[in-house]
This record gives sequence, structure tokens and C-alpha cells, in this order.
Amino acid sequence: MSESDRPRSGASRRAAVKKSATGKPAAKSLPLKVDVIIEAPAWLAALAMEEAILTRRLRAAARRALATALADRWRGSAVGLDCCLVLSSDAKVRRLNRDYRGKDKPTNVLSFAALDGGRPPRNQPWSLGDIILALETCRKEARGQGKSLEHHLLHLVIHGVLHLLGYDHEADAQAERMEGLEISALKRLGIDNPYLTM
Repeated sequence: MSESDRPRSGASRRAAVKKSATGKPAAKSLPLKVDVIIEAPAWLAALAMEEAILTRRLRAAARRALATALADRWRGSAVGLDCCLVLSSDAKVRRLNRDYRGKDKPTNVLSFAALDGGRPPRNQPWSLGDIILALETCRKEARGQGKSLEHHLLHLVIHGVLHLLGYDHEADAQAERMEGLEISALKRLGIDNPYLTM
């Protein structure tokens, strides 16, 4: 910032602080590197979308989840974060669900949080973990709930990222908080509250 760009009085400095839509200071942005792996190319056909566009939308959803968590006072690395999104199949997710959770059936999304073993120092980049999504289950759920597959997928990405950040929904209060964050993040992406149609 040049000398002429600096606010000169306390009142000017306060006026220069960015505000969010609620009037509170806006949450600080934090870089999130999102690797996207499309293991099951059928995702592209099911979404009728080019890989570059899909990748951009997935990254936007993951970053929106982080921004929503930061606004909720989540604190982690002050340097940056990374995670991996894997678009896979029911067969792969079923194997992972069986091997890691003891449930021999597919599920819509699995989150493998790297921070479950503890948090590294805040002055280092953090690897959050991996999110794996099963096409066939996601498609079936979207149809059953009267949603587009894309909207359901983006919701599950947000849900998965929140899990990687440490949010959970085991208790009612936790579930309400996590759902509220999901609804807020989806709204910023122009997607309606997914819990109204369930």
C-alpha cells in the first residue's frame, strides 16, 4: 500500500475494514488448493459437462465451504490448506466403506480427514484430506429428492469439506450447525436449501 493509500485517522481506518453482508467484519480469505480426480469418467456424461467446467465448479464449492467455516470462526492454518476430491463409483466407495468403516455397502460420500490425528502448527500449510463421491448413489439420491445431480454433488462436496474441517452431525446441535453452514454456502452458489426437498 502506498503512503497515499493508507487511511490517516482511526475513523478512516475503521471505515476501510471490509464488512460482510451481516455488517460484521468479513472473514479473512485463506487459500485452498483443491485437487480433482475423476476416477469414473461416467460423471462427465451424467452431468453433461466438460471436465474443466466441472473442476471449476467443484473447486468453487470447496472454497465456499471453507469461507463459510471461516465466517463461523473456524481456525486452522494461517498459511493455506489443500484437499482432494475424487469422483468415483459405487464399487470403489463400497470397498472403502467396507475396509475403513466396516459397512459393506456404497454410500454417497466418504471423507477421510487428515486432521483426525491432531492439528499441525498454524504457520504451516495443512492437508485436510480426501473426499470420495460415488456416482450411482449420488445420482439415485438426486433423482429421489427431485434435485439436479450437479446441485446434489456440490452440496456433498460442501458437506465433505466441512467434515474435513472438523464439523460433524452426530448430535442434534452439531447437525443443525453443520446444516446451517451448508445452506449458507449453497446459497452463495445460487443453490436452494437442500433440506427443504428431503
